[in-house]
Amino acid sequence: MRNCLVLGSGRSGTSLTCGILANAGYFMGNDLLPGDDQNPKGYFESPEINEINEQLLAEVVPTRPRGIVGNLFFRSRPPHLQHWLSAVSVNAQFHFSRKLRARIANLTRREPFCFKDPRFSYTLSVWRPFLRDAVFVCVFRDPSTTAESILSKCKRDPYLRNLSMTYEQALKIWTRMYQHILEIHYPAGGDWLFVNYDQFFDGAAVHRLEAILHASVNSRFLDLSLKRSKPRKLVSTEIGEMYDKLCRLAGHCDYAYAKWWGQRFGTSRMSPVYRRNP
Repeated sequence: MRNCLVLGSGRSGTSLTCGILANAGYFMGNDLLPGDDQNPKGYFESPEINEINEQLLAEVVPTRPRGIVGNLFFRSRPPHLQHWLSAVSVNAQFHFSRKLRARIANLTRREPFCFKDPRFSYTLSVWRPFLRDAVFVCVFRDPSTTAESILSKCKRDPYLRNLSMTYEQALKIWTRMYQHILEIHYPAGGDWLFVNYDQFFDGAAVHRLEAILHASVNSRFLDLSLKRSKPRKLVSTEIGEMYDKLCRLAGHCDYAYAKWWGQRFGTSRMSPVYRRNP
């Protein structure tokens, strides 16, 4: 089996991806985060990996002060250990200590591994030197649905209710994460697999994961009730074109999105073209 890192915005299907790989024999980290109401089957994330990425991100984004001061006056900043909700500039430069390098090296010795963290969308360049024969699995979902799901999580989870989050800010997080992937990480090379959330439910993603990872996947993990069509909200031309590019890399045409775009703007910027993953 080949090693892999699963990245992409939170609330886009990254947990689903790791769920169907969980029984394949991968090391995913110690003491994985348990499930909750929104992810009852689990998140398949290691607190240690999250903490490493949090330390990296704390160097490039404003950190919320602990306690009442932060909760009252810095509500726009993600709380402690929640920098997956940060919109990081593509010009950010990460600095990491020898101790942090040693922790990453120790984790990546446990092969084959499958590590998942939305923060990899920002920090992948730090991890790259420690990865051997790794596949980068980029999972994405249409931006408006992802933004709505982020908003819902912030409202429902007690530790996020104090975070000031809007639909526009959630879209900005989606945009920045995939901007890092498309402009920085993907051009840097390596073996990539782009997967649209909907492709898990038509079978395409499962077969492609098996083929590129040489691993047996558990398709029974898929819950068809999770696939619900939702009305799309307004996104900018820039975001629509970014989503279009991701769909093309995944060999997927979101016809519903193309139809919605055409109805709203009188044209389809997302041509119904099916292209194989390069």
